[in-house]
Amino acid sequence: MHEWTWLWIPASIFAAAAQAGRNAIQRSLTERLGTLGATQVRFLYGFPFALLIAALSLMATGASIPRMDGSFALFTLAGAMSQILATALMLAAMRQRAFVVVTAWTKTEPVQVAVFGMVVLGDRIPWLGMVAILIATVGVTIMARKPTATQGSGAGWQSVVMGLLAGACFAIAAVAYRGAILSLGEGHFLVNATWTVTCGLLIQTVALGGWMIVFQPAIMLRVLQAWRISIWGGLLGALASEGWFLGFALTAAANVRTLGLVEVLFAQILSRRIFLTKGTRQEMIGTVLIVAGVAMLLLV
Repeated sequence: MHEWTWLWIPASIFAAAAQAGRNAIQRSLTERLGTLGATQVRFLYGFPFALLIAALSLMATGASIPRMDGSFALFTLAGAMSQILATALMLAAMRQRAFVVVTAWTKTEPVQVAVFGMVVLGDRIPWLGMVAILIATVGVTIMARKPTATQGSGAGWQSVVMGLLAGACFAIAAVAYRGAILSLGEGHFLVNATWTVTCGLLIQTVALGGWMIVFQPAIMLRVLQAWRISIWGGLLGALASEGWFLGFALTAAANVRTLGLVEVLFAQILSRRIFLTKGTRQEMIGTVLIVAGVAMLLLV
C-alpha cells in the first residue's frame, strides 16, 4: 500500500470540491425540504452510487468483501450517527448565515481530528504538521468572523454554536471512519475504503429514513418527489465520501481533513457565482492562511 500513499492528496482535493458542490445543492433544498429532508438527500440518494462504486472496486481489484468484526460495526455506527448530526447542524446554520461562512466554521475540525486521532487511534503527527493544521484553522476562524449586517446577534450566536458543533461532530465521524477502515485489516485499501462508505451510508439511510417515515412522513415524501435535483446531491455526496475515505485509508485523518480545508475556497467560488455574495478583505486574509497551512502540511 505504501507506493499508493500519495493518493491521499488528490483524493482529498477531489473530495473537497465534490463536497462543496453537494453542500450547495443541499442548501438550496433546505427551504423546500427542511433541515432533516436536505440531510436525508445526502444519504438516501448517495447510497446507490456508493454501492455501485464498491462493486466496481471489488471487480477491479479481484478482492472479496472484507471480513467485518465488532470493532468495525462500532466505529462505523459512531461515524454514521455523528455525521447525521453534523450535517443537520451545518444545514441549520446555513439557513441563518452565509454559505461560505458556515462552511468555514465547520472546518475548524482539523485540530479536533488530530486530538481525537491521537487519543483513539494512536495517530502520530509531526510537530510541523500540527503547526500547519493550526495555521490553516486560524485561517478559517478569521473567515468565520465575517459579520452580517442583515441578521441580529441572536441568530448570529446560534449559527456560530451550530457551526462549531457541526465541526466537532464531523471530527468524531472522521476519526471513527478511519478506525473502521483500519479495523478491516490488510486488505486492499480501495476496497476497505469503498466498503466502509457503503456501510456507513446504509446505516444513515435506514436510521434517518426510518425516523422520518414514522415521525415526518410528509417530509420523506417530499424528499422522494425532489429526486431530479436530489440525485445530483447524492452523486456528489457519494463521490466526496469516496475521496475522504480513500484518504483515511492512506494517512491520518487530520492530514486529510486539513487538506480538505480547500473546500472553503471552492465554497467561496460557489457562493459568489450561485448565492451572489461578495468576498471581503478578511476572507482574503483567511484564504492566504489556509493556503499557507495546507502548503506546509504537504511539505512535511
